[in-house]
Amino acid sequence: MIHFKIYKSVSELPMAWDGLPTGDVFLKTPFLKALALSGPENIETNYVAIYKDDILAGITIIQRVELYLDNVFRNTSDKALKRLTKRVIAKVVKGNTLIVGNLMHTGQHGLYYNSKIISQTSYLETIFEAIDFLAIEIKKAYNKTVRMVCFKDYFETDSIHLESVFFIKNHLYKVQVQPNMLLDIPKEWESISDYTSALTKKYRSRYKSALKKAGNITKKELSLEAIDKGSETIYKLYKNVSDNAKVNSFILNDRHFYNLKKELGAQFKLFGYYLHEELVGFYTLILNDNQLETYFLGYNPEFQYKHQLYLNMLYDMLSFGIDNSFKTVVYARTAMEIKSSVGAVPKTMHIYMKHTNQWLLNPALKFIVKTLTPIKKWEERHPFK
Repeated sequence: MIHFKIYKSVSELPMAWDGLPTGDVFLKTPFLKALALSGPENIETNYVAIYKDDILAGITIIQRVELYLDNVFRNTSDKALKRLTKRVIAKVVKGNTLIVGNLMHTGQHGLYYNSKIISQTSYLETIFEAIDFLAIEIKKAYNKTVRMVCFKDYFETDSIHLESVFFIKNHLYKVQVQPNMLLDIPKEWESISDYTSALTKKYRSRYKSALKKAGNITKKELSLEAIDKGSETIYKLYKNVSDNAKVNSFILNDRHFYNLKKELGAQFKLFGYYLHEELVGFYTLILNDNQLETYFLGYNPEFQYKHQLYLNMLYDMLSFGIDNSFKTVVYARTAMEIKSSVGAVPKTMHIYMKHTNQWLLNPALKFIVKTLTPIKKWEERHPFK
């Protein structure tokens, strides 16, 4: 018999959870513990184990996300009509949403099942049973209605797209969202010089120019103690970038980076950029099997343009990936054009979602998603020879 069990705490998870043969660090207990210790206030994580008889056949992460206007739309520079449109949208999406996956990071980091034990269809159907159970539980505990359900971030090659019958039956719409920017590292690249040799003259000059502008910047990896000591500045730099985004569905806890380093150890890296011993920028990486996942970053906008901090970070992330023999650098969403100028390629992603008031509001979801996460027109760059 196939059944599920929902855990509310990482400490409650069965030992078999980490024993499953998935290399995804985002599904392992160290990352989940760090998230539980210092995740955004508006996100609550539910850990769902799916069993066939007594055997753990699959796991999933279902986040209860509380969406409100001030969190979603923090950049208030829009014109009046746009602000009005956003307020209307916020009324539709505000409240409790159940996300199958991790809202905080681009990509499919919420699902794993053993296909030798359970079929994909049975696995997804059991997840939906857990969603229905959580919706009832949330209504009882908080007197809140779950407004939306979302399965997030699947590449076009993901086998989940074979389950169209399941999604149609459960009234979930397939919606295209912004692509994930990936840079696959050729096996023959052994250092950043191999990368620069592969660039066209124009982009090699751009690389050299960026390095020159960062000439006065000192770069170093921060230890757990250094992250702890500099946490206030690190968080301020993160907020500089985060608050400038037009749409944001969460705000990180100010101890998030410290707890990630504490729990993940060497699998989490935070590199600081210093100017005259002042921390003016940082970026973070998560080492995820053969994938190098770029995570959150921050910088002082006063020095961003002059020293090309962001572009240098993109190059440094790649350099780390090459030096440490990663297969792919996952640059995630946002700033697609500048990431493509470094060599990242856009990979189309889709989500499946529905509003619980399906007859009235489901048809408007595609418009809402395009407003919240617009697929911007941008020119893809081709930096390689």
